[in-house]
Amino acid sequence: MLDIRKVRENPQGIAEQLKKKYFDFDVASFTSWDAARKEADIQSQNLQAERKQASKKIGELKQQGMSIDEAKAQVAEILKKIDSELDEAVKKAKEAQEALNAMLMATPNLPDDSVPVGKDEEENEEILKWGTPRTFDFEPKDHVDVGSEVGGLDFETATKVTGSRFAMMQGQMARLHRALIQFMLDTHTQEHGYTEIYVPYLVNADSLKGTGQLPKFEEDLFKIPFGDSQFYLIPTAEVPVTNVVRDSIVEAKDLPMQFTAHTPCFRSEAGSYGRDTRGMIRQHQFEKVELVHMVKPEESEAALEALTGHAETILQRLELPYRKVKLCGGDLGFSASMTYDLEVWLPGQGKYREISSCSNCMDYQARRMQARWRNPETGKPELLHTLNGSGLAVGRTLVAILENYQQADGTVTIPAALRPYMGNLEVMG
Repeated sequence: MLDIRKVRENPQGIAEQLKKKYFDFDVASFTSWDAARKEADIQSQNLQAERKQASKKIGELKQQGMSIDEAKAQVAEILKKIDSELDEAVKKAKEAQEALNAMLMATPNLPDDSVPVGKDEEENEEILKWGTPRTFDFEPKDHVDVGSEVGGLDFETATKVTGSRFAMMQGQMARLHRALIQFMLDTHTQEHGYTEIYVPYLVNADSLKGTGQLPKFEEDLFKIPFGDSQFYLIPTAEVPVTNVVRDSIVEAKDLPMQFTAHTPCFRSEAGSYGRDTRGMIRQHQFEKVELVHMVKPEESEAALEALTGHAETILQRLELPYRKVKLCGGDLGFSASMTYDLEVWLPGQGKYREISSCSNCMDYQARRMQARWRNPETGKPELLHTLNGSGLAVGRTLVAILENYQQADGTVTIPAALRPYMGNLEVMG
């Protein structure tokens, strides 16, 4: 959530910044509600002062010749009128504050000054390319056809059991999927210094509000009624992992915090019908190894570079060609101030596809969660900066391996980095 004090200082300037994200911030509504809140607060303070003065009138009225009972009755009438007006002023102040909060909860994070101007992914800024796409001496297939030849990748049974946009795997394919998860977790914990964390796959609404999925993106979530409550299946491990520090004050000695978690992710993919319906690119359930950082504000810029580098390490170890892009304003996520996407080369599609998004959310999520750290120089709590990224999306990494390591005879070569996790198997199929 944006700092309301900064919005008050320059609402028009905030609106101009948000135009880079193609978001229309309603300055008139904000100014109107903020003025109403201020007016109601002033009225409440004045009425409270009147109430104190009215309580002292009994003695004055007695000196003017009134009986004690008459004086009390007159003061009671005055207090009754003040209390009624005070209740109305408090109600108006609350209404205005709730409207302001609702506006800010639905307002995205400000884009960093370095974010390129652009409307969609076509205008993202390429930072680098790593690796050279393989030249095939045969027509490369996409992962669906490769999986069909190798065996073990089953969409038909998954559709029968559940519905479209689900997959089943068995045998060597399931083992390869598991090997990828273990390889990613081992690399991040043993080499990059992350603490592995296991989290619930169901979260409450407060957790989703904290990271920015609610209230704006409720239609993208799977809701699970439970008694008088309602849970949500996690769209990404970012939600439960980041909320570890909700309503907390972290000591400086415990920073930075770096967590990695493997979880399934569940997304309804509302609004994406007809897009990537073939195979595993866009599914309702998929696996990810997530990376989350909580850091001091002055360290978040360097943390984003480090986190992105950790995700890149996985692609490099697997020898998968990829490119790194900086997202333009129109493609930037709701909670993100700046994001790098890593896009892996898929020969079956003949293009690069996103396999990781690494974002710096600055203090946006922390303000929503009230996640703070104690600054030893002042002794006071200050907001943390939070970052997250995929290290990597497991299903898409599997897709990339099937397509990049396919052979003319229908087999798939296992990348050298994964062979220790596959019983030293070199070829699948």
